[in-house]
Amino acid sequence: MDIALTLMAIGALLLAGMLADEIGRRTRLPRVTLLMLCGLAAGPAVLDLLPASLTALYEALSVLALSMVAFLLGGKLSRKYLKRSGQTSAIISASAVLATAAIVFAGLALIGVPIALALILAALATATDPAATTDVIRQSRAKGPFTSVLAGIVALDDIWGVLVFAFSLTAAQAVLGANGSGIALEAIWELVGSILLGIVIGTPAGYLTGRLRPGDPTLSEALGIVFLTAGLALWLDLSFLLAGIACGATVVNTGRHHARAFHEIEHIEWPFMIFFFILAGASLQVDMIARLGMLGAGYILLRFAGRLAGGWLGGKLTSGPHKENSYLFGLSLLPQAGVALGMALVAAETLPEFRNEILTVAIGSTIVFELLGPALTQQALRLAGETGQKAPGSRQA
Repeated sequence: MDIALTLMAIGALLLAGMLADEIGRRTRLPRVTLLMLCGLAAGPAVLDLLPASLTALYEALSVLALSMVAFLLGGKLSRKYLKRSGQTSAIISASAVLATAAIVFAGLALIGVPIALALILAALATATDPAATTDVIRQSRAKGPFTSVLAGIVALDDIWGVLVFAFSLTAAQAVLGANGSGIALEAIWELVGSILLGIVIGTPAGYLTGRLRPGDPTLSEALGIVFLTAGLALWLDLSFLLAGIACGATVVNTGRHHARAFHEIEHIEWPFMIFFFILAGASLQVDMIARLGMLGAGYILLRFAGRLAGGWLGGKLTSGPHKENSYLFGLSLLPQAGVALGMALVAAETLPEFRNEILTVAIGSTIVFELLGPALTQQALRLAGETGQKAPGSRQA
């Protein structure tokens, strides 16, 4: 009976994904938001329709879906792209991260939040949701200089975010009189180790894949690399997201014989994303929004201001056709999900005295930014005038 219920639920979710895709096309609503609302309605918070056997798969499906997103993001960081827009993406990404952290920290400190807690929340605010942002780009069929730079920013954002989190956690422990050097070393190991793992797997993969059959890697080859990298990253207690980005970037730069190294993954990514977003919606705890209070409201407003200011400043510090739309970068970087929650869990364990505040703000604000963020990203792409293009590899329903 469990198997029957699980199979029926999987079929229903896939059909719901097709429906969300169609509604999104007709109404211009982000299908990410539609899928999460669908999951929220079907989850325990409302109708409680999903069998436990399916919701138990959420963690595994999340890793698979996000690993594919990571590889596709890394695959965009080719030498050609890095030469053309890499420096621009790095500058805007660093500006958005630093401005967000500074504004959130300063604002929370000014309203009386303890310095240690303000440092942690400022670090959480720097994290983004690459899955939601890249799916909005694909759904909008966006293509152009603004979109190209934005894709690079999303790939780099969480790397800077991990560095800021390592510094903030160490500083918070120092403020509380604890020794934060061990935590800092763990965070640095996660960053450096994840990138090294991606390079170690990606280097031979770039040279060897696509040789059995002339051209791009087969689906089996591509998925084998994705799963192997994600599994090793989890086994070594590293970030599978950063490892996937590093591996994807390595493959695309070492496999000169590839036209599009992970083209096959694009064909099967969407069903995994349907499960990911619907189950993410089902796991949302709406009552967390009510618990946010002044601290959560302040965090949300300050993060919004930080993203806008950082994106605008970074755009002004760089040159190119995207510069006239620099004010839109911050609007495109509001979705917040897994990386921020992961940081929150680590911080909550390290600073148990602030556990409730950290988790409440992280979970509650994630609900807000995951539901509103994709719509604002879509609006930014529309204002940039780059939606509706026939982008290579855009998924057709």
